[in-house]
Amino acid sequence: MPATPVPLLDLPGLPAGPADIRLIVTDMDGTLLDDRKRIPDGLWPMLAELRRRGVLFSPASGRQYATLARQFAEVAEGMVFIAENGTYVVRDGVELSSDILRPPVAAGIARTVRRLVAEGVDVGAVVCGKRAAYVERTDEAFLAEVRRYYVERRIVEDVTAVDDDVIKVALFDFGPAETSTAPALAPFAATHQVVVSGEHWVDVMNRTANKGTALRGLQRALGITPAQTMVFGDYLNDLEMLDAADWSFAMANAHPEVVRRARHLAPSNNDNGVLRTISRVLGL
Repeated sequence: MPATPVPLLDLPGLPAGPADIRLIVTDMDGTLLDDRKRIPDGLWPMLAELRRRGVLFSPASGRQYATLARQFAEVAEGMVFIAENGTYVVRDGVELSSDILRPPVAAGIARTVRRLVAEGVDVGAVVCGKRAAYVERTDEAFLAEVRRYYVERRIVEDVTAVDDDVIKVALFDFGPAETSTAPALAPFAATHQVVVSGEHWVDVMNRTANKGTALRGLQRALGITPAQTMVFGDYLNDLEMLDAADWSFAMANAHPEVVRRARHLAPSNNDNGVLRTISRVLGL
């Protein structure tokens, strides 16, 4: 892997014809979506052409499965959704894999958030189950952020008592999560993953759960190699996923660590980088 990613226009070894890509996996926020959270219009005809060529397109996101399924409702048949940062993988409504948090762990994270709130930190917890996302905080500013990513959501009195398989606990911090909330979760980092998934989001999951683990499982199930896989990402929760593909792309707007980890650079999310890169590499 090169020390510095190679810009798209100077890809070494770019084949004269289309590359043999069988699987394309992309993060959503900051990657496929622009900064206004819009899916590019050109994606829909591209998905039809990819399907015609037998190329599987898979969204991989910290977003909830129900949210992803709604966003891609018109083209969801046969599509694999890598949801909740890889903790829940679904195809045609059937679970392919999941990685469930033990209830005492999820409850401990929730209690940590309550303590932070009592200390004056502007943060809220989203306990992510397979059926819905659960929150205790009810102010509109927080709920507006939750609605962006969780279509199925419930306000409950006690998130430690929900009757659901919990696969992740997400924390939204109105300040910089990487320097504010994430350090407070250090006790959990010894046994679990504490991942900064955005400027204001931190996710806590089992150590075995990430987008890369989910992607490698999908590759094995489908008989697809890393050399036949193209991946796009922009933030720290995409790192392991990038490692699972020979055609790994950091967006031009990506976190510096993502840029260091990827093999290549794609144009930014606001410059339609995912679609432009797919078109160039596959000769669309």
